[in-house]
Amino acid sequence: MINKISNRHIGIVIISMKTVLVVFIILQLTLFSEKEIDVSFDEQFLLLVFAGFIAQMIDGALGMAYGVSCTSFLLNFGVPPVLASASVHTAEVFTTGVSGLSHLFLKNVNLKLFLRLAIPGVIGSVTGAYILSNVLDGGFIKPYVSAYLFLIGVFILIKSFKVIKPKSESNKVSALGLAGGFFDSIGGGGWGPIVTSNLILRGETPKETVGTVNTAEFFVTFFSTGVFLFFVGVDSWKIIVALIVGGVIAAPFGALMAKKMNPRILMLIVGIVIIITSSYTIYKSIS
Repeated sequence: MINKISNRHIGIVIISMKTVLVVFIILQLTLFSEKEIDVSFDEQFLLLVFAGFIAQMIDGALGMAYGVSCTSFLLNFGVPPVLASASVHTAEVFTTGVSGLSHLFLKNVNLKLFLRLAIPGVIGSVTGAYILSNVLDGGFIKPYVSAYLFLIGVFILIKSFKVIKPKSESNKVSALGLAGGFFDSIGGGGWGPIVTSNLILRGETPKETVGTVNTAEFFVTFFSTGVFLFFVGVDSWKIIVALIVGGVIAAPFGALMAKKMNPRILMLIVGIVIIITSSYTIYKSIS
């Protein structure tokens, strides 16, 4: 059954799920919302569009840092952690959908690896979204995740200067997807840094890793967004729309960069991006 799944099948599922979410959001805004929706196209909106564009360019090319970049940006605007995570994940459903379709079209996706990441990733993300919505403050655990990511970034940076020999398949891939999905929901980002960095560290091809992780991320984000919408709701539609506009424009270009970029250079950039983003998060937590 699994062997019969193709890029086309996954693409159809992504488009169908995105359509369902669009219909749900339209119904929420037009029929069920009691508040006036403010999506003014001012300077702040354009700044958010730019932030979404840059974050998705990085994410599409490197397989990471969209959530981390956008969440950090929103926290600096004074948005509460749970609302920031909910807003970023809602926007990310659209950006990861376009990014995933682009990677599928460019054949950057390893279908076997995709299935081993997506299913446990969804379980982890739903669990994390529920805990953040009802139990835990995501800001508490985020510095510890960032410290771990910092070390991973250093290891990848070192690995980029060495010859990497592909390793045998590991049963830990599913556990990696579970942890990545969980911490992504808890911290407002982290799926890419945790999953992509570890897969590259164990010798996976950077191009396929980025494409596969980005495509699986759509499903992880879709289900965590459903939990956030149910328990928290989302009022910051101006933020969401701006991030979607910037991210959707950037998604195809990011996927093309992942296909064309030299794997060793890609690893070097991945390591640097992880170190910078995790260091910034640790600094903000301490200060």
